[in-house]
Amino acid sequence: MYNYRTMSPLERRRVVEARRAKRQPWHAPPHWTLEGSDIFLVSSSCYEHVPIIGKSPERMTECEEGLLAVWQASPNQVYAWCILPNHYHALVKSQSIKQLCEQIGKFHSSFKWNGEDDSRGRQVWYRCFDRAIRNERHLWASVNYVHNNPVHHGYVSRSGLTGLGPRRFS
Repeated sequence: MYNYRTMSPLERRRVVEARRAKRQPWHAPPHWTLEGSDIFLVSSSCYEHVPIIGKSPERMTECEEGLLAVWQASPNQVYAWCILPNHYHALVKSQSIKQLCEQIGKFHSSFKWNGEDDSRGRQVWYRCFDRAIRNERHLWASVNYVHNNPVHHGYVSRSGLTGLGPRRFS
């Protein structure tokens, strides 16, 4: 779906029809709310994966500080996170994922970056995706995913998380 905007009208119709036939969302992932889930992997990317966050070290810091303030707002707790030039991931405990996503949405819409880049009207973010953590194995796989994402994308050679053993998350 990343190439949707480059597809012909016929290709777009076929993709949407295929997704509709499988009862999948037409263009974006749904926000699921599962009973008993209170830990979520939350991710978002810049629109069309343009590295808007990574334009400068100051912008990366501004994004980090803003997102951490949202993620750590009571009663949320952050277990793991990474911010890269064009996307971010966080493993967050929240009693209300809907409320957390609303706060992230407010953060996404509060940027001055379009003015700085002389790009008024540009869409910086493309939604927020959340996935409920199902069990402890899924939790540790998600911690590993978040911490190794900068390695996967070539920003660092290793995560630097040696000696981090299993712990109980409560």
